[in-house]
Amino acid sequence: MALALTSSAFTHNGAIPKQYTCQGSDISVPLAWKDLPAGTKSLALIVDDPDAPDPAAPKMTWVHWVLYNIPPAAAGLKEAVKAGELPKGTLDGLNDWKRTGYGGPCPPIGRHRYFHKLYALDTVLPDLKRPTKAQLEKAMQGHVLEKFELIGTYQKN
Repeated sequence: MALALTSSAFTHNGAIPKQYTCQGSDISVPLAWKDLPAGTKSLALIVDDPDAPDPAAPKMTWVHWVLYNIPPAAAGLKEAVKAGELPKGTLDGLNDWKRTGYGGPCPPIGRHRYFHKLYALDTVLPDLKRPTKAQLEKAMQGHVLEKFELIGTYQKN
């Protein structure tokens, strides 16, 4: 079995419901994972949008959520999870709003893709003190056992 990541809110390549966006309640989507590879010591989650600001002419990848040191015993994250409700040991990184926590889709133009990337790691990372996506990716180098992507889309109406 291979690592898998799903959401009860949307299917792979499906539309993310409005409640999880800046036009709704801006709460995190529920996520569930299974079939972690042998030797998994922790998980990391990065949610980002490579289509910013305009899918027709993307200029950057906008980071929506950064989590790491999620314990392998956790089977997922509940909807609207807050920092104090994360699985014990989970640490937050900074999103592109320069804050921790989830920031939902809020595309200025067009239909954007939101990549929910789950990494199974062979180590528990040190406390990186609210790392950016780039800092977390650097710390994960050489420790990724497996990666899985769940993609959702959103367009303002």
